[in-house]
Amino acid sequence: MTDQTLKMPHVDAPDRSMKKSLLRGWRRKCPNCGAGPMLKSYLKVNDTCTVCGQELFHHRADDGPAYLTILVVGHLMAPGLHIAFVAWRPEPLTLFTIFSVGCVGLSLYLLPRMKGAMIGFQWAKRMGGFGSTN
Repeated sequence: MTDQTLKMPHVDAPDRSMKKSLLRGWRRKCPNCGAGPMLKSYLKVNDTCTVCGQELFHHRADDGPAYLTILVVGHLMAPGLHIAFVAWRPEPLTLFTIFSVGCVGLSLYLLPRMKGAMIGFQWAKRMGGFGSTN
């Protein structure tokens, strides 16, 4: 291997703030500038930031946001379901209705935010194609 193949393009680049990029991603904004929208529809990511020009098409969020959303919703709703059942013993249909609406609503709220945070994480860690740009 040559010296050229061992060099990584982002080794000497300045660090990117993990906290800022995660919060910007959670707000569904560009992880670089925090002003431009990251998503152009519910889950479709813009190719570039309309404000700073940061390329966003490098992301590889794939199924990660869905897994994280299921993990969070499950860990929040399962204990709530148990507590509600033990404490009040509601009718099964009532319990099902309340918790199914809660699960769907929480999932719809969290999914785009998890996707934004995951893209922000990838940007901060210079994963994929994010390592070659500032």
